[in-house]
Amino acid sequence: MNADPPAVIEPSTRELLRRLELEVTRRLDGLLHGDHRGLVPGHGSELGETRRYAPGDDVRRIDWNVTARLQEPYIRQTIAERELQTWLVVDRSSRMDFGTVNCEKRDLALAAAAAVGFLTARDGNQLGAVLAGRGDPVVVGARGSRKHLLRILHDLASTPHEDNSGVTDLGGALGRLAGVARRRGLVAVISDFAVTPGWEQRLAITARRHDVLAVQVSDPREHELPDVGVVTVRDPATGALRELATDRPSVREGYARAIEARQRLLEATFTEAGIDHLYLSTDREWLDDLVSFIQRRRLVLAHRAAAGGGGRR
Repeated sequence: MNADPPAVIEPSTRELLRRLELEVTRRLDGLLHGDHRGLVPGHGSELGETRRYAPGDDVRRIDWNVTARLQEPYIRQTIAERELQTWLVVDRSSRMDFGTVNCEKRDLALAAAAAVGFLTARDGNQLGAVLAGRGDPVVVGARGSRKHLLRILHDLASTPHEDNSGVTDLGGALGRLAGVARRRGLVAVISDFAVTPGWEQRLAITARRHDVLAVQVSDPREHELPDVGVVTVRDPATGALRELATDRPSVREGYARAIEARQRLLEATFTEAGIDHLYLSTDREWLDDLVSFIQRRRLVLAHRAAAGGGGRR
């Protein structure tokens, strides 16, 4: 189902989004010099027309098939980055309401969505969203205005806290994305990835068509159990209860090993699909992690370009 965000943004939410925008622009606009090349390839995202080679053109963009056929050099042009279409796929399940340090995971998800939005929704670019969890995915069509971005962020910020909302079907949300994201662009998938199994193949398919950024949000308590005796834990998404004897070292160590194995599997999934991975945690400053990620990303793109990759995957 498609949904238009509300026409009126509540004052408290408006102030929150204003602060997020200021944080993003103050820290990142100077770093990126007004563009978003730390998030997407440099020359353009989609192949366009061919034309004759002219002195000064980048020889790495020569289309050798056309050149061989016509017996003179031709280059393949690309659609300019200013025409970028970005899609946010954001997990809104009850599991995202968890947080034990500076904030909840849902707050990190909102911050990541705001950062991607404010950095890319400019110069005629378009932004759309697929909001996953809490029932069927909600699709917000891609448009190119700041007001549209703020309405998407308002939808995320105003998601109610509620238990038993169900486990997010991330694969289903990516399937809905495939039906609306026709052009090659940037897709930011923001989740804790504690979702319904079977999403990995759909994510890999998405990465073949788009440049994908996986933003994993987490909390340190999800990686290590405290020694507090016998406790009952509850899954906020399903309501399932489980009793854990956290005073037993074997229980704590087994839990840590299982979480470490899951994390390695996640990272291997992203690497195999050629997907960039940004890890955010509630006990860390998310802007510092984002700045570090963008700086590394720019170095990788520069290295690929120097090696003849042209900045494309």
